[in-house]
Amino acid sequence: MYEGGKVHKPRSATVFSYAALLLPSILIIYGVSVQSGYIQNNFSFDNFGFLMFSFWWLYLSALQFLFPSKTKLDSYLRLVAYHLLAGSYLIFISGISSPILVCWLILSIATYVYYPKRGFQLNIIFLSLLVGLNILFSNRTNGMLITNDLISLGVIFITGLIIINVFKFQEITAKELTDSKIQESLQRDRVLTIVNNLADAVISTDMKGIVRVYNAASLDLLDTNTSLNGHHIDEILNLFDANNKEVSLYTELMNTKKVTKRDDLYYVFGDDDKIRLEITYSPIRSSYSRSKKSQTHDGNIIIMRDITKSKSLEEERDEFISVISHELRTPITIAEGSISNLQVMMKHPDATKKMLGDAVGTAHEQIMFLASMVNDLSTLSRAERGVSNDAEEIDVRDLAHELHKKYSSDAKVKSIHLNLDMSPKIGKIHVSRLYLEELLQNFITNAIKYTKKGSVTIIIKQKSNIITFAVKDTGIGISKTDRLKIFDKFYRSEDFRTRETSGTGLGLYVASKLAHKIGTKIVLTSRLNFGSTFSFTLQADND
Repeated sequence: MYEGGKVHKPRSATVFSYAALLLPSILIIYGVSVQSGYIQNNFSFDNFGFLMFSFWWLYLSALQFLFPSKTKLDSYLRLVAYHLLAGSYLIFISGISSPILVCWLILSIATYVYYPKRGFQLNIIFLSLLVGLNILFSNRTNGMLITNDLISLGVIFITGLIIINVFKFQEITAKELTDSKIQESLQRDRVLTIVNNLADAVISTDMKGIVRVYNAASLDLLDTNTSLNGHHIDEILNLFDANNKEVSLYTELMNTKKVTKRDDLYYVFGDDDKIRLEITYSPIRSSYSRSKKSQTHDGNIIIMRDITKSKSLEEERDEFISVISHELRTPITIAEGSISNLQVMMKHPDATKKMLGDAVGTAHEQIMFLASMVNDLSTLSRAERGVSNDAEEIDVRDLAHELHKKYSSDAKVKSIHLNLDMSPKIGKIHVSRLYLEELLQNFITNAIKYTKKGSVTIIIKQKSNIITFAVKDTGIGISKTDRLKIFDKFYRSEDFRTRETSGTGLGLYVASKLAHKIGTKIVLTSRLNFGSTFSFTLQADND
């Protein structure tokens, strides 16, 4: 039977199908034993009647086993048939107070399973009716028969109630367990949803270090699409410390008793590339700990993030602050000393104008150096923060003439020529005007500064839709060794000719940042004592 009461389950239908197949055999054997005289019975019945009972029992049992009912009506009709057959058997063959009455108990349970509300009540009412009919048909009114039948009825009723209440208790327990599993599954899904939406990688392991739960960010961090479940934590996390010594995270997990954070570990990919990780790990302690002293736990939770860039920036910032402090200290000390000497000389009667002028000149020179450094730092800050990086249409020819006019006087003071070499036809470009101007100005001022004789040439050429900007000089040039470091911040060549001029060491570092901001790259060609050329390319506007 597939359908019936609310508590019906396919497993119950299977059990009752096998019971229905087995019970007729027991009833037939009992009937044959009565017929043969092996079992004493106060009732008599003919062979034909017994055969008819046996046939219908076997037929209904085979039908139930081979073709389980698929509708409620079919289940109802079969239960009615079972009750009629069982009732007739009790009245005409075995009697109410016979051991066969146990079969009625099975029928009572089956009726309750399929029709819990009224089934058991109707079953007991029908049995009570059978008891009355049995007493009536027996034509005997002795107290023994009545007592036995009523006791049998009471036993079936009480036993049925007990079994049914046990069923109800099991049903309630099963429902609570199911609800608990649903709630547990819901809570797990909520936690997994939260974890999977975290930007940080989260991995949970069991006590043996085997990964049981992880989020999508873990796969991104480890750069893999392979499932992590079932793998040991040391197998998927190849960690090294700052000294390139291998670190076992599992060992760290086993030795920790509290939340621990480390930011000195590196994860190495298969291609020897590595990233720096911040790893926070902690034991997971259940509310139902197996140890009152909490010496055991249920695994570990690991949270990881890539801090390669942030640590690099932090170290770069610390280095920058250290270097800038050192670079500022020298000019400030010199300027302060010169001004102090000037104050003393002004009070001394033998101080000459030349002495006073030299002190003022030295102080002024150092202050101008500081101003240049502040200007470079300001430019660098704008480039880093993206301030004034809005692109605009620029007429390259007009810009070139403006720059040539602006720096011609500086070149003339040093008795060198500032030339302008430009294609007859130059298009327009669309970039940040401020960044482009500062980049070209940096090249021009450096070229003039480090050229003692000869010329500085501003070159602008267009080929197809590519415009090449270059500043070429006939100055001191740059050695191969210096070319590798010339774009590093605060770097100044050890060449004495470079040291003769003041400089912050930030100019070309700022220039490289500006070039990156406008989408180009600086190309340097140089030969020591023969000059240098700094160039870059930009795409011309199609319009």
